[in-house]
Amino acid sequence: MHESNLKTVRTDMKSLIKDAQDLFREATSATGIKAEDLRNRGLDLLDTAMVKAQEVQTAALETGKEIAGTADDYVQENPWRAVAIAAGVGLLAGMLIARK
Repeated sequence: MHESNLKTVRTDMKSLIKDAQDLFREATSATGIKAEDLRNRGLDLLDTAMVKAQEVQTAALETGKEIAGTADDYVQENPWRAVAIAAGVGLLAGMLIARK
């Protein structure tokens, strides 16, 4: 569920950035009222991009909380297995660091 939301928001962000780039390219050659209109449209696009970025941040925080909760539940249910996994990861990391 979160993954599809993130993909949708990522696609929306790419689209907004492309639209903003096109708009700013067009604005470089415009003057007068048209330039003002293009500037306002650009600001609207930036506001929309900020909203999308906040949505991504919120989704990432929710996913992080879910992962932390799942890990906590696993450790509570399997404390010795969690200790063994942590020791194994620590041993592998130590071997990799010592090898260099």
